[in-house]
Amino acid sequence: MSVESPVLYLPAPAPLRLADSALFLDLDGTLAPIAARPQDVRPDPRRTRMLETLTIGLAGRLAVITGRTLADVDHILEGRIVCVAAVHGLVRRGGDGVVHEVTPHPALERVTYELRRFSVRDPGLIVEEKGASVALHFRMAQRYAAAARVIVRRLASETGLTLQHGDMVEELRTPGAAKGDSIRTFMATPVFRGARPIFAGDDVTDEHGFAEVARLGGYGVLVGPPRDTQALCGLRNVDDVAAWLEAAG
Repeated sequence: MSVESPVLYLPAPAPLRLADSALFLDLDGTLAPIAARPQDVRPDPRRTRMLETLTIGLAGRLAVITGRTLADVDHILEGRIVCVAAVHGLVRRGGDGVVHEVTPHPALERVTYELRRFSVRDPGLIVEEKGASVALHFRMAQRYAAAARVIVRRLASETGLTLQHGDMVEELRTPGAAKGDSIRTFMATPVFRGARPIFAGDDVTDEHGFAEVARLGGYGVLVGPPRDTQALCGLRNVDDVAAWLEAAG
C-alpha cells in the first residue's frame, strides 16, 4: 500500500526589514480574503492602519500589484496606497500620482458581449469588466468551469487577446505588461531603487512577479497551499500575511 507524502509548506519569510526593503503585495488572497463575488471585498480598518504604518516605515517603497481595477484598489484600501499596478500591470500609478494605461484592445467589446451571453446560464457566473480586460468568474458556478475555459480559449484564439488563468476565473486581457514588468518599472524609479524587492501573492498570476523579484535579488512569498512556484518562502493565509507585516521593523 502506497503512503502519500505529507504536504510540505515553504519556509516562512524572515521578519521584514523596512529600512532596506521594497514591498509589493497582491490584494485578493494576500491582503484580503478571497470572496465569492469580487464586489464583496470591502475596506477593513485593521488592514488600512497596517498599510499606513508600512508606507511610513518603507518611505514609500510599497506598491500593490493586482488584477483588480485601480478604482477597486482605492475603494478596498481606502486610498492609502499611491503606487499601484492594476489589471495585472496594464494600468499603473506611480509615486507621483500619474496613471499610465494601455489602450483597450478593440475586440474587448465583442468578447464582453459573448461572455455575458454565456453567463446567463447561471447567476453564479460573473462577468467583470476592467477596461483593458474582461474576466469570467465561476467560483459560484463551478459546474460550468470546463465550459468557461473552452469559451475563453476560443475567444483568445480568435481575437489575439491574452488569456490569463486564475483561481476560479479566466481573464482576457489587452496584450501588454504583466505583474513582473510592473515590479521592474517601480524598482527603476528613485524611490524604490537600491532596495531589496519582496513580493507576496497567492495565485498563478503572481508567478511572473515572483520570477522578477528573484532576478532583482529579492524573493517571493507564496500565500496559501503549496504548489509549484518560483517563490522562496510561504505563508498559509491572509491572517499570517497580516501578522508578518504587522511585525515588520
